[in-house]
Amino acid sequence: MAGLKDIRNRIASVKSTRQITSAMKMVSAAKLKKAQDKVTQIRPYANKLKDVLSEVSSGLDKEHKGVYNKQKPVEKVLLVLLTSNRGLCGGFNANISKKAKQHITDTYSDLPKENINFVCIGKKANEYAQKLGYKIVKSGNELFDFVSFENSLDYSKFLMDEFKNENYDKIEIIYNSFKNAAVHYQIVETFLPMQIETEERDNPSEYIFEPEMKDIMDEMIPKSLRIQFFKAVLDSNAAEHGARMTAMHQATDNATELIKDLTLVYNKARQAAITNEILEITSGAEALNG
Repeated sequence: MAGLKDIRNRIASVKSTRQITSAMKMVSAAKLKKAQDKVTQIRPYANKLKDVLSEVSSGLDKEHKGVYNKQKPVEKVLLVLLTSNRGLCGGFNANISKKAKQHITDTYSDLPKENINFVCIGKKANEYAQKLGYKIVKSGNELFDFVSFENSLDYSKFLMDEFKNENYDKIEIIYNSFKNAAVHYQIVETFLPMQIETEERDNPSEYIFEPEMKDIMDEMIPKSLRIQFFKAVLDSNAAEHGARMTAMHQATDNATELIKDLTLVYNKARQAAITNEILEITSGAEALNG
């Protein structure tokens, strides 16, 4: 059995760790509330924007859908992987990395490795792509340091330009979609070519458009793409804080249980030491009397 001093040192160490995990949990909870509010606010706007695009697009011929809707055989693909910059968030990064690997295996197994490129947002994404040997055409860690629509524009513009210049046939975003603090789903979402659901109907729209529908599409499609990308960033950010808060909550609970177990071991060792001391004193006293 370990000595009393060793057990006391370990109890003190675990208590110190518990203070850190508890503080990280509270910080993540505060950040989660803000991130969750942003996600819930942008989702209705993004969905309504898609509905409007669908309404407008139903009145256009296929050749007028725009450069961002151009469908063609996929020979070169660009994957945008969103992770966190730091660990201590449970399986957040590991799960999305596994999703990316599984998606490549299931969907692009027939493509050469050099035809699959990555845009990495987050340090863990960069480490993952480098480990597997994929080419990284753009990476950045600063986006999650201060999440804002303005900071995301550089990435969405880069993706749109790459597709517009026909450098890639398809661009997909792989990220964690936020549901609640404990649950997030790994999503593979097609970014480009843009997929707009339309319905064939004799009277495409009940609205009067000003200016022309084609001009509206030329303005709204890029805007919708920028919003779609920013929504994915907000989803990933909220999911990260939820995963970290959950992980730190579990770590704090585990530390508390470990302290209880160590305290019990310490008390038993202390009681055994006291009993031994009493026995030694008693034996010494009997020897003197004898």
